[in-house]
Amino acid sequence: MPRVLVVDDDPMVSLAIEVCLQRQGMEVTMADGGESGMRALAAQTFDVMIVDIFMPHMRGFESIRMFHERAPDIPLIAMSGYAFANADTSSPDFLRMTLELGATCCLRKPFTPKALLAAVNDCLAKRTAGPHLQEE
Repeated sequence: MPRVLVVDDDPMVSLAIEVCLQRQGMEVTMADGGESGMRALAAQTFDVMIVDIFMPHMRGFESIRMFHERAPDIPLIAMSGYAFANADTSSPDFLRMTLELGATCCLRKPFTPKALLAAVNDCLAKRTAGPHLQEE
């Protein structure tokens, strides 16, 4: 049974992710912030981490960097509903930046259950297949 750590300060998002993944037979551990996520990571092993980019008590990408440094072998899915770059503005593309900090892939909130499951299953497949370069 795949074990997934979900770190998000929004209880509604966390609940939706938890229900979706549990219905697929996954064991889900919830953490409501970076500190509790780090404690969970220290206490048990996981196959995938899903981490919100912007949470209280952690500045921006600090959580992604910290989780990746603590467990570099565990695929990390970064997610955020914050501002994103687009063709009309010069705003930074936060999700793309997370890839440089170690995230395996990214999800933009709101996302569908199908997109969530595709990202988690892709990470699980990469973990079992071993490291390789992914072309965009």
